[in-house]
Amino acid sequence: MSNNRTIIEIHALETAAGNLNRDDTGSPKTMEYGGVTRARVSSQAWKKPTRELFKNLLDPKELGIRTKRVVEVLRDALLERRPDLDADLAVKLAETTLKDGAGIKLDKPRAKKNAEADADDALQQSKYLLFMGRRQYDRLADLIVEALDQDDPVKAIKSMKKTIKQIVADDHAVDVALFGRMVADDTDLNVDAAAQVAHAISVQAVDSESDFFTAVDDVKQESDEEGDAGAAMIGQVEFNAATYYRYANVDANRLNDSLGDANATAKAVAAFVQAFLTSMPQGKINTFAQGTLPELAVVNVRDTQAVNLVGAFERPVEPDYVQHATEALVRREREFDDVYGITPVRTWVVRIGDDTAAADTLAERVPIREMLAGVESVVVERLNGQTSDQE
Repeated sequence: MSNNRTIIEIHALETAAGNLNRDDTGSPKTMEYGGVTRARVSSQAWKKPTRELFKNLLDPKELGIRTKRVVEVLRDALLERRPDLDADLAVKLAETTLKDGAGIKLDKPRAKKNAEADADDALQQSKYLLFMGRRQYDRLADLIVEALDQDDPVKAIKSMKKTIKQIVADDHAVDVALFGRMVADDTDLNVDAAAQVAHAISVQAVDSESDFFTAVDDVKQESDEEGDAGAAMIGQVEFNAATYYRYANVDANRLNDSLGDANATAKAVAAFVQAFLTSMPQGKINTFAQGTLPELAVVNVRDTQAVNLVGAFERPVEPDYVQHATEALVRREREFDDVYGITPVRTWVVRIGDDTAAADTLAERVPIREMLAGVESVVVERLNGQTSDQE
């Protein structure tokens, strides 16, 4: 029996050394798995650089803005259209649109200590980070411009509450659709995330190490004082080295429900796959330059359900880590496919080096560009085919 679901899975093995994602004490994040300590990078830490790369892969107008400074963003969009508008009135109209129209709770931000007053810092802000598409701000600004033709623009905006809420609810920003939005004050504005990202964990047991450092005072070093090497600061930074198993998936059907267009959905899926694979958390990057790329990426399209293969590493692998992790990953996928009958509709393998050769049993090795083009093509074909079947 065929299933109409279209789910894209990303499995990756990537080796990096540094302090990619630290806890509240400054130490690299870890977790206990399989009875040993593993290096860990939280999903949030990898989502952020993934989302940042969207700016290079997609039209910025297709993306969202996550901020508390919603009044400032909407005011600026309004003043772009009507630069002659009184600044205070622009702020008032933006506040009315967001608070009375969209139902977003606003509040005065806390005053900054020992800082010069800034007009934008004094503007009301949402009580939580609000993730909303740039097109939504543009549409709201256009609506406010229309209200300016009325005798009482503020009253006119309040009378358009239904329209305003619909504009905010109909958010087709790619990153909003992928990562979702939660508005505690109004669940009608919530957007279910189409993508899921797991915490990356090391395939092997890991111990943190410490890098002791000194900072030299250049002037002091050049002085004639005997017995003084010029050290002005000493410290230490914890770090580790690990081969990580990284996993994420995208429900193309759910994403298509939000974006409303198969071609746009396929483009967004391909952008997510590329951004996820090529992004890197920036923690202590100037110290460790952890600009690595995955040694192996296995991308599946499934019509059943998403499957995380982290269980392949419940027993920590031994050196050589990449080779043995690849073999364990391949075994796990084949076992799941055979036992549960969930063989992928299509699989691509992107890999480097001889250590990842075992993955060739899953699919022919291809460059990343070919894989991305293939993912986009398959998603378009399946989504359009599903639409035809429903009609």
